[in-house]
Amino acid sequence: MSMEILQDPRVRSVEWRDLLELNKMEVLVELFISVPWILASFFFANMALNTTGQWAWAWYIPALGSSFMFFLTGLRQVHNAYHYAVGISKQATEWFICILSFMMLLSMHAVQFNHLRHHRHCMDEDDVEAMSARMPGWKAMLLGPYFPYMMHKTALKLGNSHYRFWIFLELAVTVAWVSAVFFVLDIDILKYHVIAMAIGQCFTAFFAVWTVHHGCDRSHFIARTVRNPLKNILTYNMFYHVEHHLYPMVPTCKLPELANRLDQAAPELNQMKVF
Repeated sequence: MSMEILQDPRVRSVEWRDLLELNKMEVLVELFISVPWILASFFFANMALNTTGQWAWAWYIPALGSSFMFFLTGLRQVHNAYHYAVGISKQATEWFICILSFMMLLSMHAVQFNHLRHHRHCMDEDDVEAMSARMPGWKAMLLGPYFPYMMHKTALKLGNSHYRFWIFLELAVTVAWVSAVFFVLDIDILKYHVIAMAIGQCFTAFFAVWTVHHGCDRSHFIARTVRNPLKNILTYNMFYHVEHHLYPMVPTCKLPELANRLDQAAPELNQMKVF
């Protein structure tokens, strides 16, 4: 039997349903949390592209840092959206996922299909999302574009008409967007963004999956977590991963409170740290 921890009476005793509701301010934060970072990345990239002299390249350091944070916060947004935990209607959530797809250069509905399957088949042979967690870290880093390819291939093969509609739409929009950026608009700052997102997607298998699942099992310690307050602030609470697997409907912003409750019920589950 797998994931016995889900049936642990201590885990089942933790109250979590009161954490599902988001107030208006929390909804606004979840919808726009990535905006400051994409604006910052555009600003610094623009400075790098329009500054002359030997130190012009230095502007790429904050630009890439801001792009990384946009990617991280974008993952937080779409991750909540996969579970319809953004605080908006289901149909609005589908379009929200679609918008994030072309901004982050991937069909996020394809990722959603595999992510929900990941929750059902965590770490077994049918879990395509966790393929990197079953290998050494250096191999997870080398998966590169093969990982998003497998996510799309699996979703198109096994997904229903709902997923295929959104995946084809998002892929079409993304292809049109990238084509326009490189062959029509010819705007360097947009080229920078597309390249940065492509690089980010190539490292997703390591940073978004391997980090939170390597060395875990399928029965008790199914995922890792973080308890250092500063680390959680810097990562926007994205590494409360064992909490997410045990209570996937809880929005990311409520995971710190959920972690406190879980620590009281089953304190050993926080032993395996992400970093």
